[in-house]
Amino acid sequence: MSNAEATTSSDPTGSGTAEAAPAYNPEAARLRALLEPAVQANRLYLEDVSIVPGSHRVVHVVVDLPQEETGGVNLDVIADISRVLSDVLDNDPADDGRPYDLEVSSPGVGRPLTEPRHWHRAKGRMVKVNVIQGENVTGRVQSVDDTGVTIVPEIAAVKKGMKPKQGEPQNLPFDRIRNGKVEIEFSHLEEAGLEPEHNGPSEEA
Repeated sequence: MSNAEATTSSDPTGSGTAEAAPAYNPEAARLRALLEPAVQANRLYLEDVSIVPGSHRVVHVVVDLPQEETGGVNLDVIADISRVLSDVLDNDPADDGRPYDLEVSSPGVGRPLTEPRHWHRAKGRMVKVNVIQGENVTGRVQSVDDTGVTIVPEIAAVKKGMKPKQGEPQNLPFDRIRNGKVEIEFSHLEEAGLEPEHNGPSEEA
């Protein structure tokens, strides 16, 4: 039996220390293959499946919107997909009968940008880019294609209270990007064509 519970991101700003990548877990991989069709059928992307082992397992599923969509996964969608995935797990033919808790969440704003789809989802946002063999760049994601990202750099204001200036668009190939991180901001949203919640932490359930 499952127990899907609502949670909130413990580190929505991404300010915590980065954790090492978890070791390969064959059971998590099996559950990913089991759950992925249901996630895709609900027009979502299955970002990750992890399991906290024990006599009472915790199955943590991370879902996101498709890369061409903007905004975050709202709580109603999380609640709906939680019920769907709970039914799938309850009918898992390879289940050993141990009880489990199901936790479904969406990626927080602090998720590192390490894959092309992450950059697509970050279009219009202010980001800090860790560049390989070059100066790091802070700016707004203007566009993303198969080869890399175009960033409009933001140059710090000369005087306090003045708005930062924008530099010339800079194209960064993916093979020169170590990673990136969305910068939380409460201005420039209107000119970027974004809703306020687009830059805030994603809800989890």
